[in-house]
Amino acid sequence: MAAGAGPTQPDRVETRDGGSIPVRVVGLGNVFRGDDALGPWVIAQLLAEWTFPAGVAVSDAGTPGLDLTPFLSGGRHVILVDTVKAAGRPGDVRLYSKADVLERPPSPLLSHHGPGVAETLALLDLERGGPESLLLVGVVPGPVGYGARLSDEVRAAVPRAADLVVAELVTLGYPPRRRVPPLKAEPWWEKEPGPGG
Repeated sequence: MAAGAGPTQPDRVETRDGGSIPVRVVGLGNVFRGDDALGPWVIAQLLAEWTFPAGVAVSDAGTPGLDLTPFLSGGRHVILVDTVKAAGRPGDVRLYSKADVLERPPSPLLSHHGPGVAETLALLDLERGGPESLLLVGVVPGPVGYGARLSDEVRAAVPRAADLVVAELVTLGYPPRRRVPPLKAEPWWEKEPGPGG
C-alpha cells in the first residue's frame, strides 16, 4: 500500500514454485481514534523507510474484524502491529506469539481487535491455512477517542515498533532494504485538508 492511500487488500505475492505468500506484515487500527492508529502509522513508517523483498506483503488492514482472513491466509509467517490492552504506560511495547494470542482471545491484555485476530487464526488453522508463526508487536495506547491524533508517547514508539518488524523479517530470512534517502511518512489521515476540502 502506498503511504498516501487508505487500507487495501494485501498484495498477492507468489513464490517461484507457485505457493502462497511466505510473509505478511499487517497493521491494525482505526486511524480516526487517536492512539488506535498505531498499526497503520507503523506501516506508513515502514513503507517510507524500507523496500521489501519478493515474498513479503505489507498492508494496512484498518479494523477488519473477521475480514482479517485475506490478510493472513496463505502466509507462513505473519507480523501484526496493533495497540494492546496491557499493563504499563502509553508507548510501552509488548510482544506476543501465536500461542499467546490463541490461548487468551477474550483477554483484556491483548489487542482491541484481539478477538478477531484469535478467531481468524483458529479458523485458518482448522482449514490448514494458518501461519506457522505469528508475532504481534503491540504498543500500550493512551487516548483512543474519535478525532484525536497519536499521543506523543505512542508516536515515539512508532520507530521502535517498526524496528522490531524489521528485526523479525531479518530473522525469518526476508531482510528489507533501507531507502536512501528515506521518504517522509505522510499518512493520508494526518494530512491537512486543502482549500475547500
